[in-house]
This record gives sequence, structure tokens and C-alpha cells, in this order.
Amino acid sequence: MIIYKKETLDKIKDWQDNNIYILTDFDKTITSNKSQSSWGFLKESDNINTEYIEERNKMYEYYRPIELDTTMDEKVKANHMKKWWEDTINLFIKYKLSKQTLEEATKNTDFMEFRDGAKEFLENMHKRNIPVIITSAGISNFIEKFLIKNNCNYDNIHIIANKLIFKDDIASGLTGEIIHSSNKHQINFPKHIEEVIINRPNVILMGDTITDADMTKNTKETSLKIGFLDEKINENLKNYQKEFDIICTNNTSYQTLSKEIKILKD
Repeated sequence: MIIYKKETLDKIKDWQDNNIYILTDFDKTITSNKSQSSWGFLKESDNINTEYIEERNKMYEYYRPIELDTTMDEKVKANHMKKWWEDTINLFIKYKLSKQTLEEATKNTDFMEFRDGAKEFLENMHKRNIPVIITSAGISNFIEKFLIKNNCNYDNIHIIANKLIFKDDIASGLTGEIIHSSNKHQINFPKHIEEVIINRPNVILMGDTITDADMTKNTKETSLKIGFLDEKINENLKNYQKEFDIICTNNTSYQTLSKEIKILKD
């Protein structure tokens, strides 16, 4: 099901391939709602101990409802999300996550799948030379491996996400500041990405959490915001309608979305 504001189609009527770019979340936006996240991949690994999995699951059960809460004060939620990400990194360090374990885990991406039509969407954007910027609170090491495995790590795709670093082949932290689901609007694009989009005044934003709608907060572009709402639909629909131009519910496919938004169609 797709819900959109009446003025949405008027906003994009003059958009062309050469004046748009895509700014998208990854987990449960490019991937399906049933997929594990790029943080949860170790949960499926045979090479990680059960104590890690138990602690990780407890954190998920506590913090995930907070992440989905559309009524919570933004600053309060941001503090919770920062703490969740910090605690997860500390788990990696506590249980001495090795580079080898990561490599082995990323070979098994069967527990992660594209949202229907997303792979073809990425292929379409590549053919049309439309930049795709993946801004994710997930782990870039894994996102890149997933795209490579699926033969769609195209040169028009740019990934901004958390990157794990290792010391003596054991996880020791992340490069740079933590990117979590509530601070994406604070991210400054690297120079090479700024150069790619400098002459593209229109952005199509896609995300699954209400805070994803803020990813364009510090940009000057005209934006079309698409929200994938697959959990707690009745509770969250009104708040999503305030933040997004288009709301896709019940695991809407990219094929269905493209039928409604012609600029996305090949």
C-alpha cells in the first residue's frame, strides 16, 4: 500500500536523470523488513559464542522499541541510540571479535535479502548514472560485502556508514564518530561525494525510521521523502505522514513504488 500527499507528483514533474540523486538508508530499506540488519549478522554466525548472542539480543529487545517510537523526544532518543551503538561495539571488543570471524560471517549473507525489486532498482540507477548515497547506521564492512556478493557494488554507489577497525586482527572500535539512527542529519558528505551531487538540486530520500526523514535537514536540495513503514503501522502512520511525502506499508516492493513514481521507473 502506498500513501502520498497530493502535491507530491507536482513536486517532481520536472525532475530528470541528470538533476536528481538518491539518498537512502540500507537496513530494512534496501533490504527487506524480514532481513537481519548489518549489525545483526553475527547473530547468525557459527563462530561467535552464545554469551555474545544472549547479550546482543537483550540489547536489541530493549532498544529496538525505542528506535521505533515516533513520540519520544528527539534528544532523548538520540542518547539512547548512541548508547545502543556504543554498547554493541563494546560487545565486539569484550568478546574479541576477530577479522577472520567477520570475514567468515560476511560470506553467509543468506539471512539478508533485498526488498523486492531493490536489486533491480540499484541496477537501474547505475544504468542511468544517478548517484546513490547509502547513509546507514549499519556496518559498512558488511554492506559492501553484501553488494559485492550480489554483483551490484556499482561505481555510482557511495556508502557512508560505521566502519569497524581492527588491532592485531581483533575489533578495537570504529573509524570516526558513531553513526546511529538519530544523527544521520549531522553527517557531512566527504568531498568526493559533494562533487558528485553538486549540480543535482533534487534528492529522493528513502528510509524506514522516522528519523531517516531528517537526513536532508542540512542540505539545500528539493527533496522527495519516501518512508517504508512495516512495523507498528497503525500506531505510527500519522507521524510518518507528517515527515514523509510518500509512505509505503506492508513491505511495498520497488516495482510497486516505481509504478507510482515514474522517475524511479526504467
